[in-house]
Amino acid sequence: MKKQNRRDFLRLSALSAGFLGLSGKKVFAKSEVEARLNSIASAPDALGRSVIGLRHDPIEQVRIGIIGVGNRGYGHVKTINALQPHAKIVAIADARESRAKRALERLEKLNGGKSKVKLYYGDEEVWKKLVERKDIDLVVVVTPVPEHAHMVIYAMKQGKHVVSEVPISFTLQEAWDIVNTAEQTQRHCMMLENVCYGEEELWVLNMVRNNVFGKLTHAEAGYLHPILQKMFIKSDDPSTGAYYKQWRLRLHAENHGNLYPTHGLGPVANYMKVNRGDRFDYLVSVESVEESLHEYSPLSPKNNDFYDRKYFSHGDMNSALIKTAKGRSILLQHDVVSPRPYSRINALAGTKAYHEGYPSRLSMYDVGFGHHWVDDAKYKEMREKYEHPIWKKMKQQALENGGHGGMDYILFYRLIHNLNNGYPMDMDVYDGVNWSVIVPLTKLSVELGSIPVKFPDFTRGRWQEDRELRFFENV
Repeated sequence: MKKQNRRDFLRLSALSAGFLGLSGKKVFAKSEVEARLNSIASAPDALGRSVIGLRHDPIEQVRIGIIGVGNRGYGHVKTINALQPHAKIVAIADARESRAKRALERLEKLNGGKSKVKLYYGDEEVWKKLVERKDIDLVVVVTPVPEHAHMVIYAMKQGKHVVSEVPISFTLQEAWDIVNTAEQTQRHCMMLENVCYGEEELWVLNMVRNNVFGKLTHAEAGYLHPILQKMFIKSDDPSTGAYYKQWRLRLHAENHGNLYPTHGLGPVANYMKVNRGDRFDYLVSVESVEESLHEYSPLSPKNNDFYDRKYFSHGDMNSALIKTAKGRSILLQHDVVSPRPYSRINALAGTKAYHEGYPSRLSMYDVGFGHHWVDDAKYKEMREKYEHPIWKKMKQQALENGGHGGMDYILFYRLIHNLNNGYPMDMDVYDGVNWSVIVPLTKLSVELGSIPVKFPDFTRGRWQEDRELRFFENV
C-alpha cells in the first residue's frame, strides 16, 4: 500500500471546506479536494423555473420593509422616501432600538409629521416579524454581509420580492440556495449594486452598446477604499459610522480572498454582457502579505476585541484574474487598508478605444492611434453624445435625492419603476450570485496556492443567449 505523506493532504478553512461540500474537518486528502474542484462548474438539477425575464403584475404603490438602518440603511430611508407615491416605507427593523427610532425620526422630519411606519427592534431575530407581514411587497436587506443570504431566502419563502446589499451571498451553498429559492417561489431577487447606475459607468456602457470600443478584450475593476481606522471602531454611536459588531474587521480576521468584489465588477460584467452571451469561466487569485491590520491593531483602545492582535488572515491586497468564455480577461482587486485614494478602477479595453476611471479618461484609436488621452473638448463631446438616457432624463432628481453622486436614487427609481409597471428587473438573481461568488472562489484559490478555480453556471446554460441588457428599456 502506498504510504501517504503530508503533501497528499490539504488544510482548508471552514468556508473553503463548505464551499467544496466537505465536512467540518480541517485536513483533507488531496485527491478528495481535486475531485470536488472539478465538480464546481456543474450545476445541480433545477428545483423550479428560470427567473430570467421574470414579470409580475404591476404594483401601483410598492410597500416596503427595510431590515437594517445603521449606516447604509439609514441613507436608503431618505432615498426610498423620495419616491412617494410610487413607493412607501411601511416597516423598519433593526436589532438596536436607537437605530430604528433614528430612522423613524428621519422619516417624520422628511414628511413633516408623524409616521405610521411600524418599528421592530430589540433582538437579532426581530426582522422575521417584519418579513411575515401581509402588507409588504418588497423587503430591503441592509445588514452585515454574513446575514444577507438567509434573510433573502426567508423573505422569498414568505412570498416577498427582495433586494439585498452587496454581496448577496458569502458561500457557494448560499448562492445556490438563493437561486433555487428564487426559481421555486418565482419572486424577484436583486442585489443592490448601485455602481451599475453610476453616471460614468452608464456612459461607458452606452459607448459599448454603440460600438465605440469595438471588440472588448480586457477590463480592470476593484474596490480600493482606505477604511482601516473605521473598521476598528467599536462604538455604537451613530455619528462614528462604525460597523455593527465590527463585522467587517471580523471577516478580515478570518478570511482570505476578495471580500467585497461587486462594486467594480458589476459594471464590467455589464460591459461584457456576462450571463447574456458571455460568462465568467475561471479565476486565479493572489494575495499579498498582511501588514496594515496588525500594525494598526496596537493603536486601537485596549477594550477593543482586536487590540494588539498579531495575525489577520486577509492580506493587504487581493488580486484576481478572471477569464471569460469568450477569452476576455478581467483584473479584479480589493484593498481597504492601504493609504491609497478611493478607486473602482473602471478600466475597459477594446480594439477601438480604452477608458480608465479615477479620474475618468478616454483614448481612441481614431484620435492619434490611442497614444494619448483625448483632449478636454473631445472628452466633453463624447460625454454629451453618449450620456445614458436615464441620466439625461433624471440627473437633477438624482443629485437632489440620492447618495453616492445620485447613483443610489437612480437604482431605487429603476427598481420601483419596474415593479410599478410589471417589468423585469434590470439585474436578476443570477447576476447577484455570479458577482458575489467571487468571495469564496478567490478564498479557495488563495488557500490552494493560487490555482485556477472554475465558476459555477447559475443560469444552467442560458448565459449563451445573446440577450439585451435592460438598462436601456422603458426609460
